[in-house]
Amino acid sequence: MEISEIDFSIEPVMPERRDFQIGCIGAGFIMADCHLVAYKDAGFNPQAITSLSLDESKTVAARHHIPKVYKSWQELINDQEIEIVDIAIPPDAQLSVIRELAKQKDHIKGVLCQKPLAMNYQEANMIVELCEESGIKLGVNSNMRYDQSIRALKSILNQGFLGEPVLATIEMRAIPHWQEFLKKYDRIEILNMGIHHIDSFRYLFGNPEMITALTRKDPRTSFNHIDGISQYTFQYANGFMATSLDDVWAWPGEGAKKDIYIKWRVEGMDGMAQGTIGWPKYPVPTPSTLEFTSRQFPDQWIRPRWDKVWFPDAFQGTMAQLLVAVESNSEPEISGRDNLATMAIIDACYKSIKEQKTIYLSEIIN
Repeated sequence: MEISEIDFSIEPVMPERRDFQIGCIGAGFIMADCHLVAYKDAGFNPQAITSLSLDESKTVAARHHIPKVYKSWQELINDQEIEIVDIAIPPDAQLSVIRELAKQKDHIKGVLCQKPLAMNYQEANMIVELCEESGIKLGVNSNMRYDQSIRALKSILNQGFLGEPVLATIEMRAIPHWQEFLKKYDRIEILNMGIHHIDSFRYLFGNPEMITALTRKDPRTSFNHIDGISQYTFQYANGFMATSLDDVWAWPGEGAKKDIYIKWRVEGMDGMAQGTIGWPKYPVPTPSTLEFTSRQFPDQWIRPRWDKVWFPDAFQGTMAQLLVAVESNSEPEISGRDNLATMAIIDACYKSIKEQKTIYLSEIIN
């Protein structure tokens, strides 16, 4: 194979039909600046929106040319023309919405839930069962799976360029703008930021056998929490290990320089790949990067480049995978059922922290 023939497969599979009528619940940053921007670029069809603030809903609707604005999510899901519901609200509120949405199976065909799907595995399982019982397709917005470098890494792993994986690492030094609703949770980093890395490890390598997590409260923040700085390691039955170190307030404050980034690396028996995630520089459009070396292409680095970025372009993929599932009567690529393992690993991380020991995934998923 020539280098020019390598398929990096960063593009999502698109539905043949792009005019499904989408109703949006939530009008905050992630909906207004990511979901709806990506949907417009993909030719998808948002037709209604609602949020806790009617004024904010109207502003976002005007910006994105959405014709219907509802005062409540209850009104939106009762709109008989809405076929797909896109939910971007706090995780502790999603179950109550799904309970009512599941009753609208005559016209609602699919729902895209924000990640985390719920506050814990038990609640997430309830959401999955409600959707399965109603026949409504459930997709989860685990959007890092559609970051271009993670997508390309999956492709080169599948093609065997790295051989059997030995070790994978992610290092995040970032400064997220914590949404106010997160500050009322004691679980913050692993549930809301680390979840990207946890789900990406699953996407790339499957489910681990054992999970070990360590954390500390971050003294540079002003709100109470368990996990500000976190490290978690997955161990697989074949000996493979994957670990992430997440530092999400990586700046002492005024007077000190910032050095923020997300780096990843995968080492295999036949090659090695590494890259960066462009998100920490948002809103400056910064494509993620990947480079790899392999015995199949001796003594060189292969460095594909692309123009697309994680925020907002990856959000085309998360909606597309749901629409494809609705269209073909198949399971979404990131289905609710699949996502339960991500939620179980998160529970395992917190159990590991509390009990100060390694946890088998089988302890959470019976």
